Amino acid sequence: MSRLHPLSERHAVEKLGWLRAAVLGANDGTLSTGSLIVGVASSHATHGSILIAGLSALVAGALSMAAGEYVSVSSQRDSEQADIAREKQELATDWDGEVTELAGIYQQRGLDADLSHTVAVALMQHDALGAHARDELGLSEATAARPIQAAFASASAFSSGAVLPVLAAVLAPISWVSWSVSLTSVVVLAVLGIVGAVAGGAPPLRPALRVTFWGIVAMIITGGIGHLFGV
Repeated sequence: MSRLHPLSERHAVEKLGWLRAAVLGANDGTLSTGSLIVGVASSHATHGSILIAGLSALVAGALSMAAGEYVSVSSQRDSEQADIAREKQELATDWDGEVTELAGIYQQRGLDADLSHTVAVALMQHDALGAHARDELGLSEATAARPIQAAFASASAFSSGAVLPVLAAVLAPISWVSWSVSLTSVVVLAVLGIVGAVAGGAPPLRPALRVTFWGIVAMIITGGIGHLFGV
């Protein structure tokens, strides 16, 4: 007699949230920091000034990403908590109406009226607030907003992308800083495009070309500004 084991399926869509944030943060760190260093180096600044500019861009960018993500996710958490509080009040004052509301959701998903009502009653007897949070509000423990975690992740992603152009500026001779940082940044952007595409289940060529193209455009523009206002 064979034993049946439930299959654990993993889909690319499950990773899109954190993947998008990580790739976006690293791309931002590489592109903004690399472009700034290229612009400063093109203005014939000293090696020390270039390094200070690069490190400042890394730190300021990471802190900006962390603060922005913290504020954004905190607002999301406040909205989620307000919805949960309102749902608790409705469950306390109109239980039957909430059963009907949940049953209506299941009917829209394909269940008949009797079965949807039975399922709604069973789930609400087990965990009424959890059932409504999940199926009415679309909230769950896995998707709950976590501001501090989000802020740390965004800062880490930005820093991981920004550190490579800074290292290229540190290691390269002053006359080669612009080219070294540009090449490093373009390679990193292409790799990030490929990694993000493969992890998300998409063909890698187009994302890599897209992010590389815009990286080159950004560095050409900032390099031109540096030459224009060179000292």
